Amino acid sequence: MKIAHYFCIVVWTFVYQPTVFALETSAAVQASVILKTSTSWDGKPIIYPEGTPEITGLIIEIAPGGETGWHSHPVSSFGLVLEGELEVQLKNGALKRLKAGEALAEVINTPHNGRNFGSLPVKLVVFYAGAVGQKLTVNEYAK
Repeated sequence: MKIAHYFCIVVWTFVYQPTVFALETSAAVQASVILKTSTSWDGKPIIYPEGTPEITGLIIEIAPGGETGWHSHPVSSFGLVLEGELEVQLKNGALKRLKAGEALAEVINTPHNGRNFGSLPVKLVVFYAGAVGQKLTVNEYAK
């Protein structure tokens, strides 16, 4: 139930964000912006791909001490850590650390590695703003 609750919040925020401030909040309805940006976390502008738009949402789990491996995303992606502690590192050494409840706009076309530096599994929800037929992730060692 916890993941479903976070999922609804994330979808609500990304899809209906322009109306978040128009909502009349009450005891039954609350809205909080978790991410609003025009740049990825490394400061580069967010770009939208050409072609027929396609949104893909994933729940990703990383075991304690586990890593994603070096990879890049040719499309914009936005993530929210649901549980655990995640570290994202760029090849230039730049680091971004996130804990449960924190969100980021992921880097685009930039090799990076995600690592669970905590003692509990990391669970995150990620939405990719791609195009039909476009890869979401590219393994940097498979190039």
